Amino acid sequence: MKHIYSLALASVGALAVAVATGGIAQTAPAPAPAKADPASAAAAKGKPQFGSFGFDEPGMDRSVAPGDNFYAYANGTWARTTQIPADKSNYGAFNLLADLSEARTRTILDGVARDRNSKIGTAYATFLDRPAIDAKGLAPIQPWLGKIKAMKTNAAYPALLAEATKAGIAGPFGSYVGQDDKRPEIYALSVAQSGLGMPDRDYYLEQSFSDKKAAYQAHVAKMLTLAGEPNAAARAAALVAFETEIAKVHWTRIDSRDATKTYNKMTVADLTKAAPGFAFPTYFQGIGANVSSVIVAQPTAVAGIAKLVAAAPVGVLQDQLILRSLDSYADVLPKTFDDEHFAFFGTQLSGTPEQEARWKRAVQFTTGALDDEVSKLYVAKYFPPETKAAADTLVKNVIAAMDRRIDKLDWMAPETKVKAHAKLAAFTPKIGYPSQWKDYAGLKIAAGDAYGNSWRANQWQQAYNVSHLGKPLQRWEWGMTPMEVNAYANFGMVEIVFPAAILQPPFFDPNADPAVNYGGIGAVIGHELSHHFDDQGAKYNAKGELTDWWTPADVAAFKGRTDALVKEYDAYEPLPGVHVKGALTLGENVADLAGLTVAYDAYHHALGNRPAPTLDGFTGDQRFYLGWAQVWRRNYREANLKQRLVTDPHSPSEQRAWVVRNLDPWYAAFDPKAGQKLYLTPEQRVRIW
Repeated sequence: MKHIYSLALASVGALAVAVATGGIAQTAPAPAPAKADPASAAAAKGKPQFGSFGFDEPGMDRSVAPGDNFYAYANGTWARTTQIPADKSNYGAFNLLADLSEARTRTILDGVARDRNSKIGTAYATFLDRPAIDAKGLAPIQPWLGKIKAMKTNAAYPALLAEATKAGIAGPFGSYVGQDDKRPEIYALSVAQSGLGMPDRDYYLEQSFSDKKAAYQAHVAKMLTLAGEPNAAARAAALVAFETEIAKVHWTRIDSRDATKTYNKMTVADLTKAAPGFAFPTYFQGIGANVSSVIVAQPTAVAGIAKLVAAAPVGVLQDQLILRSLDSYADVLPKTFDDEHFAFFGTQLSGTPEQEARWKRAVQFTTGALDDEVSKLYVAKYFPPETKAAADTLVKNVIAAMDRRIDKLDWMAPETKVKAHAKLAAFTPKIGYPSQWKDYAGLKIAAGDAYGNSWRANQWQQAYNVSHLGKPLQRWEWGMTPMEVNAYANFGMVEIVFPAAILQPPFFDPNADPAVNYGGIGAVIGHELSHHFDDQGAKYNAKGELTDWWTPADVAAFKGRTDALVKEYDAYEPLPGVHVKGALTLGENVADLAGLTVAYDAYHHALGNRPAPTLDGFTGDQRFYLGWAQVWRRNYREANLKQRLVTDPHSPSEQRAWVVRNLDPWYAAFDPKAGQKLYLTPEQRVRIW
């Protein structure tokens, strides 16, 4: 199982394939000085983008006591007055920067859209041409649909599923090449459970999602009908019934996040014996993976799915591939398919009223298909060297603070501390953009062929991924683009990664008060750093190997503290009757708590342990915690929040801001009183790092 922990829920597909990709690399040049940009106007004048010191004071609600709801105190007026745009399921600080990044990328792509010698320009312009796509109807995908419908037996299914996998079409099993957790210097093929069209097993099995299940069945019938398939209603019912059985054998997300449980290496022969009914050797050969062993993430689920596939009517297997193909390529098929796809996945599942403008999706498609080609132009134009240098300094300060905190731990054995220091010393921080770029010479992008471009881009990405087998580890590769507003920790690489787009206000502003920057990007750095020491990251040593390096007493002491954090978050109820899952969100909650703790130490160390000045009536410590709360501003549509509470390993933004209730300096800064909702006695506060 590939364990890459991000700061926030990634955009669709961004981390699903966040594995090392191979191919010929090009050295990345240092970016040229950034050109003028509206968002940098404040910086050009030497003023913070937000407020007088980097925090949006008008967005506060001072009528709320910090001890009752620190999120509302810091963000209440913003939350009350900010509308979620019609094309979004939620909106906040991340979206603000994502919109900026998208607009900047559009400027780049608009500049090359008419250049027939530019792959990114051709890909972008062709995707934008909706009339040309509509004029072709289903003709581009018909040969593939015909191949699916020509499948006569279940025995032919593994080979066909391999073709689908190469084209980015999901089936009952997921497969990808990444580091072997126990031998991180080599690449291995992993297999995981899949086969669900809805976000999680709960959508099939829990009564609270019965309306979504009915809507999904209607969506299946509608897509089949649009494709001219007969008996759509009955076929949709059969397909949903099949996926419901798959849901029953799926592991929960809580079990699936366990690095130990999901590392099950076996020979292909042993997998075939353990999961009869599906010809795995045929499938692996079909995707181009010549392997003798694989890592199976959820063995019982994979075996259960194989049994269901073997027993399924061939028509059901065909219909699932037809549906997945239509949904996967809806944006390059006639508008009726695109609209229906969004009606279910956008409106029904997430509550989003309107589809994004075509240009936004063209930016996303082009960036996904040719990420490095877009990225190198983006960082040259929008990522100034001084921002990278300032971020480098912050990272070093936070790492040093973490190093000091290890020595202060009263629950970790001395011999474990030595190994923890060694792991910290092995870290590779990556800032802004990769040191090399991938070469897309083998990817054909053709003008006027939107469907073909999408199909070939998916095939190229899959082939790139599989090509890693048998090659040396490529440490320069990233799992995100510089345009993404996010950050991540990669356990096997022993690295923390911060794309260029997150190194902007409100996360980081070179003209803001240091307290706000340490409470924002400093805590983000600490968050990603501490992931390597959370309940899963701590299972990986200084070499990135999945192994036991803590003493049993360390593990027990750590678990006692994390169990208390699980209980704390289990009590939160963002929607009536729907609670945060403390066990699902544990890793992120630990990282929030630790990240903020370490960033606070780094801030005071940077002050030289001198008192910070008071600005606009706020002390340095108050500004630090306000900086933390500001980055978590986010309003949700109810359907989106409900989905996240089931699927997202991150707690909702309001509850993430509340982690301050465990930190003694927050009490000194804001003086919450016993009886207020966030108040915890010193004995109740969870202390880990």
